[in-house]
Amino acid sequence: MKIILASKSEVRKKILDNHNIECDVIPSNVDEDEVKISLKAEGANPLIISKNLAEIKSTKVSNQNPNRLVLGADSVISLNDTLINKPKSRDEALKTLKKLNNSKHLLISSVCISVNGAMVWNYSDASELKMKNLTDNQLLEYLGKIKTETLLAYGVYQVEAEGLQLFDHIKGDLNSIMGLPIKEILNYIKNYKND
Repeated sequence: MKIILASKSEVRKKILDNHNIECDVIPSNVDEDEVKISLKAEGANPLIISKNLAEIKSTKVSNQNPNRLVLGADSVISLNDTLINKPKSRDEALKTLKKLNNSKHLLISSVCISVNGAMVWNYSDASELKMKNLTDNQLLEYLGKIKTETLLAYGVYQVEAEGLQLFDHIKGDLNSIMGLPIKEILNYIKNYKND
């Protein structure tokens, strides 16, 4: 069964490829900032924001692709139950790293599968990451190794690349931290085939 991935994330596509899930990539192009502002105004916490974004992405693409399974995904950083947004500049990236420095935070990954414009399944997973106590120079040195487009697309770290060096410990599933809790997705797809 070929699904649709409603995301332009190369990492998510690679996770699906590595688990032999064929997919077409059709980005949702949802304005995430607008959705986050609206949900935060309603008092939504980072988990609710992540779940909603995953659902909005999957249902939007699903509406235009009848009778297909459409997978939407979203990952957010929650520091003391406060949403940490993706940086819009290198300066913002440094400020974010300083906030996360020497502290624990949650990385929440939510996924949603929609068919014919309606959600049929969703799942969220939270992983705990504890960042090392790094000096400003070490943070700047780290940022110097990361391309600006990578920072703006994926946030301040990628655990599958240079970002791993920032952490004292990581509790959680690595695939989920990279953006897709693949075990649960595989389970759902396998059972869906049997319906």
